[in-house]
Amino acid sequence: MLEIEAARSALLVMDFQTAIVENFSTDREGLLERTAGLLRVARASGVQVIYVVVGFRPGFPEISPNNLTFSQIKQSGRFSMPASPEQSIHPAVAAQEGDIVVVKHRVSAFFGTDLDMILRANGIETLIMGGIATSGVVLSTLRHAADADYRVIVVEDCCSDRDPEVHACLVGKVFPRQATITQAAALEPALKKGASV
Repeated sequence: MLEIEAARSALLVMDFQTAIVENFSTDREGLLERTAGLLRVARASGVQVIYVVVGFRPGFPEISPNNLTFSQIKQSGRFSMPASPEQSIHPAVAAQEGDIVVVKHRVSAFFGTDLDMILRANGIETLIMGGIATSGVVLSTLRHAADADYRVIVVEDCCSDRDPEVHACLVGKVFPRQATITQAAALEPALKKGASV
């Protein structure tokens, strides 16, 4: 059974923005339901909840024309953020008081953000991850986190990818080299047991 020290753990809820949930996830209702349940247990256990969202200033000054993926985002005009980052998070898994929202400009939750500073300032050593897409933010963030010596737990059924085969390959063959893979229902008892008192 997993052992988790709540005070030294953070739940990363990555790219659960409405537009991403609607366009890049499979089993949308189940994904949102499981993630909402995990959020409730994490908050009750004293685990720090951190949302990671994609966002850009008006005019997209963060996007280089050399970046193929993000140049397409710039052309589409998506994820320009005159509004607050919290407003773009899907309402089924909305941020609450005490949660932290990190805005990113690339695939990884770490690259060019203050995520690592926030984690280290709060003594976080274990990262529990869910996100969309498995082959995007989850893969990139996991790789960085493992290289930075964080303990990584991937909640497989709180991750989603438009390509189920890619998702299955990553969680079944690639991620286990650097992370513990679990399901939301299996993680909840460990969170409750490791609750801060």
